[in-house]
Amino acid sequence: MRKVAFICVHNSCRSQIAEALGKHLRGTDCDFYSAGVETKPQINQDAVRLMKELYDIDMEKTQYSKLISDIPKPDTAISMGCDVGCPYIGKAFDDNWNLPDPTGHNDEAFIDVIRHIEENIMKL
Repeated sequence: MRKVAFICVHNSCRSQIAEALGKHLRGTDCDFYSAGVETKPQINQDAVRLMKELYDIDMEKTQYSKLISDIPKPDTAISMGCDVGCPYIGKAFDDNWNLPDPTGHNDEAFIDVIRHIEENIMKL
């Protein structure tokens, strides 16, 4: 199966949401991963809460913050948004979804990003 990786700097919010939604919505079509150039001790807790409420997905059960070197080489690499500076992953990104980081914002900002991620995953 095609390996799709969602890349952010810290792999703690948008890329984690994308990995979870990819597995949930299209897990029989592709293998989905997320990673970053730095890690955080935990996934963004607002993202965890909202993904549980909206999709009944417990991201903390199956996911953790990972480095790019911790995942298989992707066939497709997608940047979540380079508003904080795109990391170098050894190859050009196949797409940049240009999603704003909702960290520190209200639930509506998170839900907007989650819905955009869902739409983009369905187009893969």
